[in-house]
Formats: sequence, structure tokens, C-alpha cells
Amino acid sequence: MSAVRLAALSDRPLDLDAHLAAVDDATAGAVTTFIGRVRDHDPDASAEVVALEYSAHPDAEATLHGIAERAAAGTDAIVAVSHRTGRLGVGDAAVVIAVASGHRAEAFEVCRAVIEAIKLELPVWKRQVEADGTTAWKGLGG
Repeated sequence: MSAVRLAALSDRPLDLDAHLAAVDDATAGAVTTFIGRVRDHDPDASAEVVALEYSAHPDAEATLHGIAERAAAGTDAIVAVSHRTGRLGVGDAAVVIAVASGHRAEAFEVCRAVIEAIKLELPVWKRQVEADGTTAWKGLGG
């Protein structure tokens, strides 16, 4: 069975329980999770951040799957990862990652490798929306 049990882009709210269920395995002694949420501030913003609008390249889901595969390569880790698209409000989950493995160190390492690669490689762009109506594109990555 593949190390990547879920790798998806979605315009619907992300479900942590679905990610945990995807990596559930009797061989796993450790499960780590990461949730990237929309926050109400940004150092470059002149006003409070009220939303992020995510758009993705058509190949983004395949890229996300590849990121998860590379992060898990050579380990016993099982990965589930999703990234949102569309308009998200403050507090909404933009990224959810669950990683299960035999031991905690590996689960943490793979989870961190997935999010770091997402930030650098995933063709998803975000437009930040501020309370005063100002918008700014924040570039490649989540």
C-alpha cells in the first residue's frame, strides 16, 4: 500500500478526523498532525487580516502527492495531506497534515518535511484581504 493515503486540494473545509482515519494503521505507534490556519495579522499588512483567498494551478494536487511521497520515502510513515482553495476566514484551516509511523521522531520529521516543501513547491497562491479592503498577493506556497 502507498505511503500516501490522501493528498488533495479542496474548496470545502478540511476535516482533521478524516486525515487521522486515513493514516490509522496498527503498525503506527505515533501520529503527528499539523494544521495551518488563517491568522488575523501579517507583518506586511497595514490593517487586520480578514481573509485569505487561495488559488491553485491545475497540477497542484499531483504536486502535493509528490511532496508527500518524497517526504515519506525511506520511512515507514503514512501521510494524509490536504490544502484548501477559495476564500478562507480567520481561524479556518488552510492545510491539514497527519503522519503516522512506528516511532515519534520519524512522524515529526516527515510532517515537518511535508509542510516545508508545501511552502516552497506547491503551486498555490494566496491573496491576503485586509479589513480596510487592501489586498496583496503573497506568492508561491501555502
